Amino acid sequence: GFPLSISETFQLRNTNKSIIEALNVVNDLQELCMKHNKKQVVYISMGFGNPYGDPYDMEVVENFADILSTLGIEIISLADTIGVARPDQISYLFKSLTTRFTNIEFGAHLHSLASTSVEKIEAAYISGCQRFDGAIKGFGGCPMAQEELTGNMATETILSFLDSMQDTPDLNRIE
Repeated sequence: GFPLSISETFQLRNTNKSIIEALNVVNDLQELCMKHNKKQVVYISMGFGNPYGDPYDMEVVENFADILSTLGIEIISLADTIGVARPDQISYLFKSLTTRFTNIEFGAHLHSLASTSVEKIEAAYISGCQRFDGAIKGFGGCPMAQEELTGNMATETILSFLDSMQDTPDLNRIE
């Protein structure tokens, strides 16, 4: 996977590359993946806003998805790097992107407080999210994002939600 940020500030903090330089890396990685029969996952970091004052709106996310589609990317994960995503934003982006880019598998890499995790998972799930990233007990966060870490979405919470929807994944499947 590669973290491509729609925030120039975060892209520089996270990978020490500009967005243009990062897109060149995505392209190079895509060529390697195709050569070796692999699929690249590109994370659209800061996909729900950023704390730096860099331009953000949902159209910017859609434009990045369009660029990635042009590069042949088949898996895009929308990343809420700092835990600011609202269920209405999540719903809008997943509905819009899964309808427009039917050849791309869209996933969610959400950071969240435990108190808002389920509503975010539900918004993504019912709006077309096809994959979820999680971390055991929600540990982690992105130290490059801001001073206070917002934890990753807890794998246990994701699995519990999917189980409640009778959509439990096969955890023994190896890809």
